[in-house]
Amino acid sequence: MRIGVCSALGFSLADLLRAEAAIPALKEGTAKSVIHLNLSGGFPAQESFDPKPEAPAEYRGSFNVAKTNTGEIFSENFPRTAAIADKLTVVRSCNCRIPDHGQATYHLHTGYLPTTVIDYPQMGAVVSQHFGPRKKLPPYVAIPNLSGFTGGTGYLSSKFGVFKTGADPGGNGEFKVKDFSIPDHVSTQQFERRKSARKLIENRLRKLDAEADTLATMDDFYQQAYTLLSSPKAQAAFSLADEPEHIRELYGRGYKLKYRNSNAAVNERLLLARRLVESGVRFISVDYGGWDCHVDVRGTCLDKTPALDHAISGLITDLDQRGLLDSTLVMITSEFGRTPKINKDNGRDHWARSYSMILAGGGITRGQIYGASDATAAEPARDPVSVEDFLFTVYHQLGIDANKELLAFGTRPIEIIKGGKLVKGLVS
Repeated sequence: MRIGVCSALGFSLADLLRAEAAIPALKEGTAKSVIHLNLSGGFPAQESFDPKPEAPAEYRGSFNVAKTNTGEIFSENFPRTAAIADKLTVVRSCNCRIPDHGQATYHLHTGYLPTTVIDYPQMGAVVSQHFGPRKKLPPYVAIPNLSGFTGGTGYLSSKFGVFKTGADPGGNGEFKVKDFSIPDHVSTQQFERRKSARKLIENRLRKLDAEADTLATMDDFYQQAYTLLSSPKAQAAFSLADEPEHIRELYGRGYKLKYRNSNAAVNERLLLARRLVESGVRFISVDYGGWDCHVDVRGTCLDKTPALDHAISGLITDLDQRGLLDSTLVMITSEFGRTPKINKDNGRDHWARSYSMILAGGGITRGQIYGASDATAAEPARDPVSVEDFLFTVYHQLGIDANKELLAFGTRPIEIIKGGKLVKGLVS
């Protein structure tokens, strides 16, 4: 009867409803939901949101700039995002500790570097643990999946794990969410028989003097789970079928990539993320990877940035027009940046000491460039922001004190973020 979310972790829909009832209501912050777009592989700041037009050619690269509607400059690769720059904040002084994909990705998602001693929870799992489900939908969703480098629930229970859609709304063919519907090979009659079989087992346990209150509660949870499984609202939340054409165009559609000969898909992923926010999901992770451009950084950007630019501008514009931007925090991240100087293969290599990330909505200041890198984007020149500070600030906007200690292994208190602090200049 495992018919629900996170089946790989053994997390059923009944578990979801049980978790919702068990978690006491906590006060939410300004941000009620998070959409986390991760540009995995090491996103180049020089070719995006921190261009260096005055630097020598081997540092600035081959692209010109686009003027933003706030009077700043982005790379010419992001003209649409430049036109809505008054709705977001670019943090140009990010820095992390190590230019290794696996370790830096884990650091970004958990706030800790990986160790062999303890596994730490992802931000989405912490949000799930604090607030639980809303409107009977999974609190933490990944579209379509998460990299294994991101970690998992760590020392928290697996019931706070991510629900992966499994299918890509921007992929080829029909988009059908994994584990959120009755399997094709199970008929309605078979499903009803399985419900009846579970009822018989439960009745037998009652006769054996099992805990009556627990069984009664379990029965309620299963009934709710069955209802959710066939809920038109739940099904609609995970579908793009009724989105009008002008909204599909707002996010962009039809983008094809030479990279792996695939659809860009980031446009549809972010559109689905907005639908999930509207439906009550608290934390949505979206990945748009392939930025490990050691060779031909220009070619990588020409291939991948048009879809990304369209998708970012579409999402933020759509959230703003619907009155959702103030309560939805959009974070656009990468595990690190790229080297200041272009290498012999016309690419850029790993660089952790200075790079850019974006925040928008959820009580974050609008129209700001926060911090600065030096003349070649080699080091932060002003107001450096560590990964811990960046995540601490996001937690703060959600209403979670990241100094709070959670219990690992039942007895060991561990801070959600160790050594992080609120970046006051980012908070409106």
